[in-house]
Amino acid sequence: MYDVLDSQSVLEVLRPVQDPELRKSLVELNMIRNVKIDGGQVSFTLVLTTPACPLREFIVEDCQRAVKKLPGVTNVSVEVTAETPQQKSLPDRNGVPGVKNIIAISSGKGGVGKSTVAVNVAVALAQTGAKVGLLDADIYGPNDPTMLGLGDAQIVVRSTEKGEVLEPAFNHGVKLVSMGFLIDRDQPVIWRGPMLNGVIRQFLYQVEWGELDYLIVDMPPGTGDAQLTLTQAVPMSGAVIVTTPQNVALLDSRKGLRMFQQMNVAVLGIVENMSYFIPPDMPDKHYDIFGSGGGSKTAAELGVPLLGCIPLEISTRIGGDNGVPIVVADPDSASAKALKAIALTIAGKVSVAALT
Repeated sequence: MYDVLDSQSVLEVLRPVQDPELRKSLVELNMIRNVKIDGGQVSFTLVLTTPACPLREFIVEDCQRAVKKLPGVTNVSVEVTAETPQQKSLPDRNGVPGVKNIIAISSGKGGVGKSTVAVNVAVALAQTGAKVGLLDADIYGPNDPTMLGLGDAQIVVRSTEKGEVLEPAFNHGVKLVSMGFLIDRDQPVIWRGPMLNGVIRQFLYQVEWGELDYLIVDMPPGTGDAQLTLTQAVPMSGAVIVTTPQNVALLDSRKGLRMFQQMNVAVLGIVENMSYFIPPDMPDKHYDIFGSGGGSKTAAELGVPLLGCIPLEISTRIGGDNGVPIVVADPDSASAKALKAIALTIAGKVSVAALT
């Protein structure tokens, strides 16, 4: 079919290969670049839409298989990079300079492990090579510094021509801003809505975030001022709702989900945390402490995806208390594997939304 082995024939044979999520040709999406021929050696760059692409190996194998059909090809080398797309802008909301995608991790009620999910998703995305920030918007109960190992960090406030700018703390590949850096450990935050509104906007616009692929926002539980401030201030790539399988948590999660939908924020899906307990001395045993199947049932009823189910393991709690997230402390654990899979799924959904 192709008598001459050149860059054009390589592009043509790759044209039928599609991005599995976007369902469009890699060539048409300009994801195949820098095609080079050296004898029978073919090399090119595959530019994915996120460093956290969950189907990376599958796409590479499809490309290699297609190119090897060309006569004279002895080897196919694929360099994989990524360019995360920018979320769609909205006329009545101001984006954060340098930040491509803002993702809220929220819940209807407290105690469901929302911060654990937010911290581990942020770190898991950073482990893929993405540039990640974490905004701890839980002003009344800021726990992210402890969970990221930054409980004793000192952040710097610099004066610039545009006013004071906060430099985020950094650990495990993630930039972090939190009210926990600005108050004493035992000091309560006793604020009404307007003050909370102001500090969240400062964390968005007066922080030196730099270039970020993803800014994860750890929301407080409920549907109050913090949620309204965020959804009205910035264009968002989507929201993730965290729940446990029990009915009480699911009832509240439905309200949190509907709130984002009413504010025209896409709900990326539901995460069921504490799906079952794995005893450390009996890893083959599973106990449904909080019931089972609630997350999948609720997701089906509300027409949103179930992003994943995370088991309850003692090592997850230990990692959070010690400032070493489970995806770092024990990457082969069931919890870490579930969290990393959820992070990849979120990244994939965000990229698809930005490009469609």
